[in-house]
Parts: sequence; C-alpha cells; structure tokens
Amino acid sequence: MHLIDWLVIGVYLVWIVYDGLKRTRSAHEIDGYLLAKRSLPWWAAGLSVMATQLSAITLIGTTGQGYADGMRFVQFYFGLPIAMVILSVTVVPFFYRARVYTAYQYLEQRFDSKTRMLAALLFLVSRSLSCGVIIAAPAVILSIVLGWNLTLTVLAIGMPTAVYTMFGGVQAVAWTDVKQMGVIVAGVCTAVVLLVLGLPRDVSLVDALRIAGAAGRLKAVDFSFDLTTNYTFWSGIVAGVFLMLAYFGCDQSQVQRYLTARSEDEGRSSLLLSAFVKVPLQTLILLTGVLVFVFYLFTQPPMLFNPVHEARVAASPRAGELAGLQEEFSRAFTTRRQAAIAATEARRAGDAARIDEAADAFRAADAAVAATRGRAVRLVKEVTGDTAYNDVNYVFPTFVTTQLPVGLVGLIIAAIFAAAMSASAGEMNALATSTVIDIYRRHVRRQAPDAHYLRVSKLATGLWGLTACTFAIYAASAGSLIEVVNKVGSLFYGTLLGAFVLAIGTRRATGRGAFWGMLAGFATVLVVARTTAISYLWYNLVGTAVVVLVGVAISYTGPAEPRPGVRWIGGSLDP
Repeated sequence: MHLIDWLVIGVYLVWIVYDGLKRTRSAHEIDGYLLAKRSLPWWAAGLSVMATQLSAITLIGTTGQGYADGMRFVQFYFGLPIAMVILSVTVVPFFYRARVYTAYQYLEQRFDSKTRMLAALLFLVSRSLSCGVIIAAPAVILSIVLGWNLTLTVLAIGMPTAVYTMFGGVQAVAWTDVKQMGVIVAGVCTAVVLLVLGLPRDVSLVDALRIAGAAGRLKAVDFSFDLTTNYTFWSGIVAGVFLMLAYFGCDQSQVQRYLTARSEDEGRSSLLLSAFVKVPLQTLILLTGVLVFVFYLFTQPPMLFNPVHEARVAASPRAGELAGLQEEFSRAFTTRRQAAIAATEARRAGDAARIDEAADAFRAADAAVAATRGRAVRLVKEVTGDTAYNDVNYVFPTFVTTQLPVGLVGLIIAAIFAAAMSASAGEMNALATSTVIDIYRRHVRRQAPDAHYLRVSKLATGLWGLTACTFAIYAASAGSLIEVVNKVGSLFYGTLLGAFVLAIGTRRATGRGAFWGMLAGFATVLVVARTTAISYLWYNLVGTAVVVLVGVAISYTGPAEPRPGVRWIGGSLDP
C-alpha cells in the first residue's frame, strides 16, 4: 500500500480512539458507564444498534457472499422489520419500566436466580465467540495487506478497541458508533461508484446488472420451502423473525443499546430506525459484491483469492498442476469475457433469438470458469490439508488492495476498521455489563460502592477483549464469516427467546420449568445441529419451541411457585 493509504488509516485510528477516550469524563458512575445515564437521543442509540450488528463481517463476508451467491442472502433480513415492530411495542417499554441494566435481571424477578444465571452464561459464551469472529474479519484483510502473522493483526484490532471501551464505557461505544457508521456508509458508496466507473466504456450499469442476472446473481427471493436451504423467503420471514426477536430482544449487546435512549418512545424509535434502514443498507452491500463479480467479468480475477494458500501450493510438488489450472483459468476467463460482451451486444440489438443464444453461451462460459476454480480449490485442500478452505472472505479485500487508486484504498480499509471496532466495542461493553451485574454483583459481592463496580467493569471489558482476540485467531479460517457469526448465535438464541416467552407469555410458568426448559432447548439445538442438515436459521424456532413446551409441561405438572420478590432502590432493581 502507498504511504497516503497508511496516513488515512492512521488518522482514522487516532481520531476514533481519541474520541472514545475523551468520553471518560461521562463514565465515572456505574449508571453512566453502563447505560450513559439513559441520556442518548434516539438517532444515536439507533445508529449504535445498527453499528453493533453491522460489523466488518458485513463488509467482508457479505460482499463475498454477494460475489459467490448473489442477492439471496438478503432474505435473511426479511423478518427484521416484523421483529422490530413487535419488540418496539412489547420488550422496549417492558425493560424501560423495569429499570434494569441487563435483560436477564428480569428473569430472576419473574423466576429465580438460577434461571437468570443460566441465561447470562448462555449470552456470555455466545457473544464472546461472536465477538471473536467480528475481530477476525478485519484481521483477514490486514494479513493480506501487511503479510503479518494473524495473531499480530488480531491484537492490533482488538486491543485498541478494548482500551477505549474500557475507559469510556457505553458513552464511548455509542458516540464512536455514530461516527463509524458515517465512515462505513461512505466506504460502501465509494466502492460502488468505483466499481461502476471500472466497467468497460461500452458497458453501462444496466448492462452490468443484466449480465449479473443472466448469471443468477440478482435472484433475491426463493419461494421454495426447504428446511436444509439457508436463504429462502420462508426461512427469512419465519425463522428469521425468531432470530431477530432473540437477537434484538434477548441479547444484551442489543438491549443495552436501546436502554441508553432518553425515554421509552426514543428507545422504540431507535429500534425502528433499524427496521427501515437495515434492509436497504444490506441490499446495497450485497449489490457491492455482485458488482465485484461483474467487474471481474471484464478484468481477470485471481484464480484463488487467498494468496497464502496459493503460495503453499506453488511451493509444493504439485506446483505444475496449479500452473496448468492457471492457464486453463485464463483461457476460460477470456471466453467468458467475450461471451459477456456478446450478450450485451445482443441485448442492445434487440434480437430475441440472439439474446437467448448469447445468454446460454455466457452461462456455459461462466460455469467453465467456476469449474476450473473449483478444481483449484480442491487442489488447495489436498495439498494444505485444510478441508474447510474457503476464500470467499478474500474477494472484496483483494479488489480493494489491487484495483482501487491511492488514498481510496486507505478509506475502504478504514471503513472495515470502523465496522470491526464499532461492533466489537459494543460486544465487549455488553459482556462486561452482564458479567458485573448478573454474576459479580449478584453472586460475588452484593454490596460495594459504585467505584468498585466501575473498576470491575473496566477489568471485565479488558478480559473479554483478550478472550475475543483468542477466538478470533481460529475464526478467520472458518468459512464465510457472515454465516459463521450467525450460526454461532443461532445455537443459543432460541433458548434465550424461549425463556422470555415463558416469562412474559405464560403466567403459570415456574422457575423450575424455565430452567429445565432452557437446558432441554439448548441440548435439542445442539443435537439438531450435529445430526441433521436443517439450516441454522431454523435452530432459533426449534430452541424456542422446545423451551416453551418443556417449560410449560414441567410448570403445570409441579406445584405453583411464588414469584421471588425484588426490592427497588433508587428507581433500579437491586439484584
């Protein structure tokens, strides 16, 4: 990279860390540190909600998903607006009136301490793993650009984030999120503009999209009902609703974002901002991946996007096979490029028979390119022994570092940094909050001054940052990162959602029923994940259903339990 690109990245990092650290003056009390004294405007809380979810995985993994699979992933978000509306009229006012720090405090109020502890532990495990994946995504691009050791790149991203989150608390998280969302959107829009400008002069944007459509990249909706397919209309509109209800309603990393808003109404508005903005933004990011695919129809792409694995094969006794495949790939690319141009010319001529013939020829040429690349991927797996090899995460970083002009490379990488830091900061802050409120203050030291809990919160933030970095080292090679993070969450979310459905929707439910229902739900999801081919999106529905069914059955077959009392001190729950 050019020195100017490094300056852009350096200025961004210094600016965002400084902005986070200066928020320490608002974080001298536990309420200010964890909830910003419930003082944020709705738009800031809403952007923080979006930034916590819109990680670098979105920029790297989703663009790679769009390149390889087209627009189908957008179906994953079809249930989001429905879930946000439901939560805005149920959970948001409920948590505000309860004046809780964490979602899991209510489970003790409704059931008992062991149910609260189990829910908090499930959150801590799932979110720490997901936070590791979030840090791994930008580590991928830095390992390419710098040639650094993966451990070094993970620490270079995770540790600065942990520092400003430790000292600034949720104030630092929220206000840096606002700025980072601006950088992210600017980076995505810049990439789209440059991709369009990078097309051949005689290929318009409309032509490019028609070519992408011929390759199946613009098919956004699949109405087939197949439980083993990840992205269909039904998995998004049914299973996706359960996932989004669980994530935004039961996951502390999201609950804490809208609990910082100034009022119940502003908390609702912060969620509805995501309901209306997230799907269009996600569509734009997927379209970026599709445009990268179109760009590489006319500019030859690498046969393998992961240069490290390619170098290992080139240094092996099977280097000759790799060279032969590279020649075959170049010939196949040339044929596909000519077919894409012919398809464009046929459509402009308006000859229906010629259009169909040219489209068929293009699809055949595209299949030949994919087949050659597939053989190269198999060669990598055989030589390296990495059976999980998948270079989809390297597609967008490769485009950025090899095709963009000086200065703009730095801007896009800064956007990836922004996405990683905003999401991981929110996760670390939420992990520390649940650790201190649900575990430490509840079971270790029940009475202590705010200053003590503040110190413990900062220490917990740092420790969770180290934990996330450790997991990130292993997550970078786990396949499509956008799928990895959602698969991890789906193992846990259904169980958490089921507990809250029991708490809010069934008056007869008991603590014993909720506790054993959660254990049964989590065990069932693990069995389903290990023994069936059902898409991970349906795990959330399965987990919720089992928790509710088992919880209700145990509650109704046993004696009724009195609800534990909760003392109110200073307008907040005393745990």
